[in-house]
Amino acid sequence: QHNIHLAGSLMLLDEDEVYNALLLCDPHGRVWRYDKQYPWGWERGYFRDGNRITVAKTELGDIGLMVCWDTAHRDLWARYAGRVDLMVIASCPPNPAGRYRLPDGRILPYAEMVPPLASHETDGEKVFGDMINEQTAWLGVPAVNSVGTGQVRTALPNAAGTVLSMAALNPSLLRYLPRANQIELETDLIDACKVVAATGKPLAQRSQAEGEGYALATVTLAQEKPHPTMPQPPSPIGRPAYWLSDVLLPALTIPTYRQGLRRAHGAHMAPLDSSTSRWAVLLGLLGLGAYLLGRGRRR
Repeated sequence: QHNIHLAGSLMLLDEDEVYNALLLCDPHGRVWRYDKQYPWGWERGYFRDGNRITVAKTELGDIGLMVCWDTAHRDLWARYAGRVDLMVIASCPPNPAGRYRLPDGRILPYAEMVPPLASHETDGEKVFGDMINEQTAWLGVPAVNSVGTGQVRTALPNAAGTVLSMAALNPSLLRYLPRANQIELETDLIDACKVVAATGKPLAQRSQAEGEGYALATVTLAQEKPHPTMPQPPSPIGRPAYWLSDVLLPALTIPTYRQGLRRAHGAHMAPLDSSTSRWAVLLGLLGLGAYLLGRGRRR
């Protein structure tokens, strides 16, 4: 009726797993699906990772799809190089460097919860700001990135495991371990709603302060698919951020994902695989390390 292409993401139950799927629909009812490849941290408690890119061959051109934290991964951008005319990204990134409400009533900023990681407070802004712009310019195609609006207040998935992992960097948090389920994170969503030109210049943006709305701009598609002509820009964030987001926090929340899915749909759901077994071993070692560190500090 409106002759538009519409994209949106949702949790999709597919056989025995759940994925964060981005669906792109065209005016003729055709649908393309992309599954998020890099669940950020605690998100692994709700869905598992995909492994394929999606190039939607539409009347507008060939469109590449990503979801949120995928944009922090240079390897994924590289898989789309020379294959697309436009990138469409669906995001809704809460800022993990928010405020933590503790059981005793204290409210601590991220920098005081895990002081060694204080320098990473602005990593989210870097990824959804400069990194998207720079990788877009490297591909040589325009990009559209959508973002939710509002604030998030949530308990910590696998709260005991999360507190133990934080205690490895801040042993004073061990006192809250018996009441870990009462700890809450309060945070804002990151500013990132924008339309970006093929040069990497944002053409239209909408801030969180403006509330619900949209960013609108006209983009120009190349006559032929662009190919990168320069080295791929580096990531603006360091390895600790990737280790925390792609390794540690997923390891903590995979049990939450499996238990919830099996409770809702049966014991056959979310079958174990070799990668999951490695996460379980890692989680056990992290818990043991935090416990020993805490005991050593108290002596």
